[in-house]
Amino acid sequence: MGEIVQRLRDAIPTTVAENWVQAMTILIVGLLLSWLVARLAGVLTSARLGEGPGTLVSRLVWYPAVLLLTSSAVSTLGFDVSLLLGAAGVLTVGVGFAAQTSAANVISGLFLLGERPFDVGDLVRVGDTTGEVVATDLLSVKLCTFDNLLVRIPNEVLLKSQITNLTHFDVRRIDIPIRVPNHQDISAVQSTLLEVAERNSRCLDEPAPLFIFQGFGQSGQNVTFCVWVSTPKYLEVRSEVQAEIKVAFDEAGIEIPYDQLMIQGAKGGHPIPFINSSETS
Repeated sequence: MGEIVQRLRDAIPTTVAENWVQAMTILIVGLLLSWLVARLAGVLTSARLGEGPGTLVSRLVWYPAVLLLTSSAVSTLGFDVSLLLGAAGVLTVGVGFAAQTSAANVISGLFLLGERPFDVGDLVRVGDTTGEVVATDLLSVKLCTFDNLLVRIPNEVLLKSQITNLTHFDVRRIDIPIRVPNHQDISAVQSTLLEVAERNSRCLDEPAPLFIFQGFGQSGQNVTFCVWVSTPKYLEVRSEVQAEIKVAFDEAGIEIPYDQLMIQGAKGGHPIPFINSSETS
C-alpha cells in the first residue's frame, strides 16, 4: 500500500500538488472568513437598521468575496485569469442586455436600503396588495397576504410605487363611517358612540375618540366615528367596536337606514322602494 502511495507522489509534480493545496487553502479559509465577515456585517446592520437591510448587506459582502476568492484560487492553479476575465467580460456584455431589469432591481434595492420605508415583519400596502414583509432580497421583496399567499414584488416596482406601512407607528386610528336617519337627534348618536368607546378597554383615552359630522345624504345624516387603538390590535378592535355600536344603537333605538331607490310602477301606481343590494351584502 505504501509503495502505491509513493508511486502516486512521484507521478504528481511537486509544484502541481503544492498549487492545489494552496488553492484549496485560499478557497476554504477565505470562504470561511468571508462568511464570518458577511455574517457579522449582517448582524451589525440588523441591530441598527433592521433585519431586511442586514440580510441585504450580508449578501452584498458575501457574493463579491466568493468571486474574488474563486479568481484567486484559479490563478494559483496556473490558469491565466485575464483570459477568463476577458471571456467573462464578453459573456457579461451579452448577459447584460438580458439582465438590465435585474440590475435595475439591485440598484432600487440599494435605494430602499438607504430609505428604509419598511422592515421584515411590517405590514405594508403596495398598490392593491397588502401583506406582511417576510423577506427582502437583492431583486425583490416578498409579502405574505392575509389569505396566506406569497407575493413577490420587484424592487424597481417598489421604488416607483406608493408604499403604505400600516405598522410603522405604535397606534392607529379606526375610522367608522355611520349613517343615521335625518330625524335622529345627532347629539344622542354622539353620546352613544362615545359611551361605546369608553366601555371598550382597548380603545385609547389619548388620543381621545373623535366624532365628525360629515353632512346630509340622500338616506340620512353621515357621521364618522374615530377611535385610537394599539396597532397590533387594529383588525380585532375594528370588528369588535362595530359590533358594539350595533348593539348600543339597538338599545338606544337609533336606526341605521339603507339606501333606497324609488321605482315607478309599470301602470303608473305608487313608487316601489328598492333597497340597494350593495348596502345589505
